[in-house]
Formats: sequence, C-alpha cells, structure tokens
Amino acid sequence: MGFPVSLRIDGEGEFEDDFEGDSEGDSEGDFAAATDAVFAWLREVDARFSPFKPDSEVSRYGRGEVADGELSADLTEVLGLCADLRRATGGAFDVRLPGRGFDPCAVVKGWSVQRAAELLTAAGARRFCLNAGGDVVVSGGPWRVGIRHPEQADRVCAVLAVTDGAVATSGRYERGDHIIDGRTGRPATGMLSLTVVAPTLTEADATATAAFALGTDGPAWAATRSGCEIFAIDTTHRVLRTPGLPVA
Repeated sequence: MGFPVSLRIDGEGEFEDDFEGDSEGDSEGDFAAATDAVFAWLREVDARFSPFKPDSEVSRYGRGEVADGELSADLTEVLGLCADLRRATGGAFDVRLPGRGFDPCAVVKGWSVQRAAELLTAAGARRFCLNAGGDVVVSGGPWRVGIRHPEQADRVCAVLAVTDGAVATSGRYERGDHIIDGRTGRPATGMLSLTVVAPTLTEADATATAAFALGTDGPAWAATRSGCEIFAIDTTHRVLRTPGLPVA
C-alpha cells in the first residue's frame, strides 16, 4: 500500500515465556520468528487489501465481483469501521468517493499495523516500536515520538512520551492534497497537520484522517473520541492540543 515499515525490538531476553519458540528461550530466534510473522502478515494485507492490485479482494469488491455475503471476516470488519467513521463525520470521511474506486486504505493501514503489533505482544514481546510510514505503535516505553514540522522537514514541532499506545499524523506535506472531504468531493482544507495519540493505531490513524477531512472542525471532533489526545496545526499556524497530550 505504498509505505515503508520498520520494527525495533529492544532488550536481550525481552520475550515472555509463553512465546512458542525455542524451548531454551533463544531470544535471537524469538526475535526473528516474531519479525517474520509481522512482515508476513503485512505482505498478506497488501495482497488482499490493496486497491492498486486488480486481483485483491478490495479491488474485486469495488468492481462488484464479490457479494457482501462472500466477504472475508477481515474485510467485513474494515467495512464496518469505514461505515462508522462516515456516520460519525457526517460524510466527510468516505471511502467511496465519486469518480474514484473503492479505497479503504485510510482504515486498513492503521488496522493492519495494529494487528501486527498484537502478533508481537502475543508472541511475548514486551518492548518494541513498529513504525509504518511515520505512524507508530509502541510498547514498554516510554518511547519518544517526534511530530514532524509540517513546513520544515528537518524539524519537529513536538516530542511525545508514549509508553503503550499509538501515534498517527495526517497532513499535506508528503502527498499533497490527498485527503478528500467526502461532503464536497474536494481536498480537505483548514489544517496543515493533525496528530492523534490513542490506545491503538486502528483508532489513531483513522481518527487522524477523518479529522483532517473535517477541516477546522476536525481537532474538536477528534478530541471527543474515547482515549484520543490531539496535536494539530491549522493553516493560520495556530497550534491546538488537548490537555492530556503526553508531551515529553
């Protein structure tokens, strides 16, 4: 789906005993097995959910070749998340835009990477950072997570301290005006960047995108989401942040 992924697992012996690996507790082997599982899952997601691959389930569903009753449980879950966000934003977030194919990537990215993090946790990993195109899931921190300055690529505008949770940012500085307001069919305006801290990357990433689509109303809407803290910069360079934001 067009984003790089990196994984850092810290500490010798940082796996719990319930990992189904070497009976001797070989940390190097445990790390390798967990890493292989993460990237195998993400490759599977790319094959099944990419709207850019004509034979993926998402592409076939978008062309009407797969009926609702024939969908995988995973795509059914993703469609439910998309529908919830569309309702919650009054249509600003919409994966079915006129003139465009069905594209649920705004939900699939965070959802799939969160699943990958859960594979690590289930394997017994206690301290790790999984970074997918700048959106991260961390465990066993505190981890310091920088928020890139939206206009100066070599600077950060804030640093967060996150122990267990996720951080996602939506903005215009990497891919231009790629987030569309579903109510108007035009690029979302009003914000330069919008960062969400949440318990999961499923919530953080989808909320950041949906809030950006809402424009200047987005930060206040995102702040009402359960467990979400916000750091946002609008086009007048005003900084908006919630009181509970975990600033380092």
